[in-house]
Amino acid sequence: MLVSSRMKNRAFSLIELVVVVVILGIIGAIAIPRMSRGASGAADSALVADLAVLRNAIALYETEHQGSFPALSTFSDQLTLYSDIDGDTSATKTGAYIYGPYLRAVPKLKVGSNKGSSAVAATGGGSEGWLYIAASGNISANLPDTETDAAGTPYADY
Repeated sequence: MLVSSRMKNRAFSLIELVVVVVILGIIGAIAIPRMSRGASGAADSALVADLAVLRNAIALYETEHQGSFPALSTFSDQLTLYSDIDGDTSATKTGAYIYGPYLRAVPKLKVGSNKGSSAVAATGGGSEGWLYIAASGNISANLPDTETDAAGTPYADY
């Protein structure tokens, strides 16, 4: 008889189990939204970093090529290969091809509807990741103004 009364005292009561479940629910309600915002915040930061890298590469290209920006049609090659003063490219560094490369690869867009694309376009609306204006050297995310970060800033305005 003594053994069975100890077994009864060792079990959890229904109230104790309910309290534990409620506490876990509260912790989950607090933690899950914070973790999901962290993921979107990381993607926003990655976009800012990728734009900085692209803009720096374009600026360095312009400096070394006497004020000329990379052409849209050869944008990727001009930034990832060696080039001469006229912007012609080569995979190897030779006497004429002394500039660059400025990037290892054009980064892929990490947010929005065109996520995963590293293609570059002159006009928005397509599935390309980046919007590039060759006349001014401006580059931005190729996303509509309706796609915004957590603060409401359109990704296209970064």
